[in-house]
Amino acid sequence: MIRSEVLREIVPLISDHLVVCNIGLPSQELHHIDDQPSNFYMLGTMGLASSIGLGLALAQKEKVIAIDGDGSVLTNLGTLPTVANNVADNFILLIIDNGSYGSTGDQPTYAGKKTSLAAVARACGCETVVEVAAKDTAQALKTALEGDKMTVIVSKCISGNIKLPVIAMDPVVIRDRFMREVQRRNS
Repeated sequence: MIRSEVLREIVPLISDHLVVCNIGLPSQELHHIDDQPSNFYMLGTMGLASSIGLGLALAQKEKVIAIDGDGSVLTNLGTLPTVANNVADNFILLIIDNGSYGSTGDQPTYAGKKTSLAAVARACGCETVVEVAAKDTAQALKTALEGDKMTVIVSKCISGNIKLPVIAMDPVVIRDRFMREVQRRNS
């Protein structure tokens, strides 16, 4: 399975939740598959989906799912110790690990070589870390959503992209509609 197929399988599980999605193609794919006001699409900040998702989870009670990529997490490795030391039991970090920088031409990442992001997350102190094959991602996410523990899921998939246009929505519109959705859920 490639990343877009993983996203397609998990959309029924995440469409009722607040979602912060990784920069570039992952956001374009999620937007194409299931655009929702509850989806915050990262358009210009590589490595920050997990940090923004954690901050949002800490600031309110609704479940938050941050969908990140191995390349982005490697770009901001400081996010994993931050997650480990600021526990929010309403937060799920889903790292879709395709072993490549998918949005910039599928150059290999170190996660596609010797580096295990699940082992790094555990070493940083994350207590509930699950590594799964792409085909098992939906079940792992369902289990995490049913639980009340902050969870890091590393979904190992193969590299590959589908051709999609960029998200035409202005970043301010994305931000504003997402903020309205967060406020609606917390009022």
